[in-house]
Formats: sequence, C-alpha cells, structure tokens
Amino acid sequence: MTTPAKIQCRNIWKLYGKKPREFFDSHRGAPDDAALQSHNYIPAVRDATFDVFEGEILVVMGLSGSGKSTLVRCLSRLIEPTHGEVLFDGADLLQATPKQMIDIRRHKMGMVFQHFALLPHRTVIDNIAFPLEVQGVDRDARESKAREIIEVVGLTGREGYYPGELSGGQQQRVGLARSLCIDPEVWFLDEPFSALDPLIRKELQDEFLRLQSLLKRRTIVFITHDFDEAIKLADRIAIMYEGLVVQIGSAEELIMQPATDYVAEFTRDVPRAKLLHVRSIMDAPDPAVSDAVTVSADARVSDVAAQVLTRNQTARVVDAGNQVVGALPPSKLLEVLFA
Repeated sequence: MTTPAKIQCRNIWKLYGKKPREFFDSHRGAPDDAALQSHNYIPAVRDATFDVFEGEILVVMGLSGSGKSTLVRCLSRLIEPTHGEVLFDGADLLQATPKQMIDIRRHKMGMVFQHFALLPHRTVIDNIAFPLEVQGVDRDARESKAREIIEVVGLTGREGYYPGELSGGQQQRVGLARSLCIDPEVWFLDEPFSALDPLIRKELQDEFLRLQSLLKRRTIVFITHDFDEAIKLADRIAIMYEGLVVQIGSAEELIMQPATDYVAEFTRDVPRAKLLHVRSIMDAPDPAVSDAVTVSADARVSDVAAQVLTRNQTARVVDAGNQVVGALPPSKLLEVLFA
C-alpha cells in the first residue's frame, strides 16, 4: 500500500509461563516447539510482524485460541508482549511509561469488545461521554460532543435511556459511540457484533462501514471469526493459527493464493462467486474472441455468470477505460461456481 504505516508490529511474542522473558532470552529469541513444551510455556503469539496502514481496516481471523485477541491487546499494551516492538506513528509503545500509555489510550485509541461493558447506572449520554469525563473535560463540552456522536450512530431520542432499556443492537451502538467520542486515531474492535442476532449484526456492519466513510477514515483492527463479516469489512485479512500470523492479504488473495494448507481449508467454504472479481480468474486477451459478450474486469463473478453461461461463449473482458484486458471462457466460470 502507498499510505504510511500507522502501526508497525515487529517480531511480537507473547508467552505464558514462569519468567517468560528470561526463558525467551535464554533461547536466543527463537524457542522451538520442543523447548516451549518441555518448559510448559504457552505461545499465545509467535513472532508476529506486519503493518497496519493509515485508514486501513485490517481484520484478524482465526479459530478460538489462535491468538487473535492476545495479539490485538499486545498492540494496545493491555497485555505486555514478551518480546518485540509495536511502533505507533514510529514511536515504540513498549518503551512508553505507564502514564504515557494511559494518555495514548485516552486520546488516540478507541476500543470496543464483544461484551458492551456499559455502566448500568448511567444514561446513554453519560455512558458515551464517560471517556471525556475521565480526560477531565467539563460537563457542557463532553455532553455536546456526546450529542454529536449520538446523532451519528442513530440514537437520537434515547439520550436519557439506561442500558437496561435498550436492545442489544442499541447497546452496541452506545459502545461504538463511547469509543468514538474521543475521536481516536486507531480503533480496536474485538468481535463487537458476535453476540447479536444475524439481522442486527448485518445492520451494525452496515453502520460500521457508514461511520468509517462518514467520519475521517480511521485505522482499524477488527477481530472476527466470521469470514462473511471479514469479506464485507476488510481491506486486508490476517489469518492466525496457533499464535502465528500465517498469511495477510485481500480476501481474493487468501482464496486464490493460500500460503498454507490451513489457509486453504479455512477459506474452503467461502462463496467464491460472490467474492471473486472477473479480473482474478480471467485468461489472457484472445484476439479471436468476439465482442458479442463483454464484461467488466471489476465485476463480481456472480454478476456476470448468467450473461456468459447463457450465451455459452467466451466473454471479452474490459477495464474501466474499455480496453480489452482478458478473456473469460465459460469453463472458468463453471470452475468457480462448482469447485
């Protein structure tokens, strides 16, 4: 990507066990599985190195216990890594003092977790304004900001409600609004919609994307176990397995070019026709192909399948400037549709 890196994660390890840093250093920064097992260490995160670019939505995926939540908590130092660097705008967070980290979290990081953690004795507006109260912002200013965010997230008219008077989806909107109230530069979200029913979950996914486009684009790290959710929200997806970040890429890259058998299996049941673009499966241009059937390289496979298969002839593929960039034979479509 051409945009600068907002977060740079370098060789992050998180080990659970007795005196993990001493153990890690004694193995020259590269303990193998045998050493970890023989000394009863649990490697929650292993040697994670990647960038999160400014304005990007990076979705982190993996099975339960793969280390995704631990990794994200290491990025914000809610959990202390055993080893490595976490650079935030070029400064290593692991070298920041506790006081500096508190200040960074209060002013630059928004966090939303699966459990809403709203204060039951406070109203909607007071819950949303709470981070500003912690910062020492006066009541009028923090309530004014909270009302702005309430309107943005669609809770107008419920300012005086208590959490127990709201639906699950409304409670999660309060959680989102509370984290947005400080206008964070980075937004960490750990399965924020997984406890909601499918209809409300879809509604909040749409709301999430609307907020990302309406407000200035934030740098977002979003954890989910739902590939459909990841496809909908992510610019890139990171797949974790047993503490390792095994592959990072677009959804199409993960499906078409899996780095490991695990990634291939993880993405096996993804509906490819709804995800893949024509560009990712087309053949090289063929002068013999007529222009009777022409499709866009940026169209989804599912959107052009009927057009090509009904005519049962190879389609000419063009780019946004109407230049021929490829050919799409029916056999390629059938391979995707019935793989």
